[in-house]
Amino acid sequence: MKFSFKDSAKWSFFIAFVTMLLSSSFTIVSTIVLSGVSWGIGIIVVFVIILIGIFFDMLGLAAAAAEEKPFHAMAAEKITGAKQAIRVVRNADKFSNFCNDVVGDISGIVSGTASAAVVLHLMSNIGVDQNTFLYSFVSVVFTATVAALTVGGKALGKSFAIMNSTQIILFVGKVFSLLEERFHITVFNGNKKGKQKARGKNGFKSN
Repeated sequence: MKFSFKDSAKWSFFIAFVTMLLSSSFTIVSTIVLSGVSWGIGIIVVFVIILIGIFFDMLGLAAAAAEEKPFHAMAAEKITGAKQAIRVVRNADKFSNFCNDVVGDISGIVSGTASAAVVLHLMSNIGVDQNTFLYSFVSVVFTATVAALTVGGKALGKSFAIMNSTQIILFVGKVFSLLEERFHITVFNGNKKGKQKARGKNGFKSN
């Protein structure tokens, strides 16, 4: 696959802009939601944000791990989403970048910010000052729990993604197919070549 600096630069600027918009939106929405709910609901919101990060991290890895060949067979049988899945695999670098680096990282940042807001809300309700040992202890424990759930969840998601990459990307393909049919939104409509490289005489992949 030939490297194109121009295409890479365009994608980099585009994804940076999307990241800025999504990050701002996530932060604003989470702040609004957390400001009007109890600390118990706030914890649920934090866990939902963590799950979103884990889910998209799993999708990104599945795209990187999936092979094109099974989807060609599915496309020949006219299975819904197979053609779209092929496009996802062919653009695995961009898809993984969006899922892992954009949504995944934003979820991690927002969950950290949201967890701090939850701790502040909880401690304020029980009348604990921010400068006390109890406040610091609860903050550290809650932050460590969020980090452990995020890392542990992503580790579990990665194992699942590698073992079930074909099924996961077919699901993504079906979602993209629905977007095309219902809303006329096409994702990855280019003619980018597959990520499988030709093999040389010795069976090694050529560069």
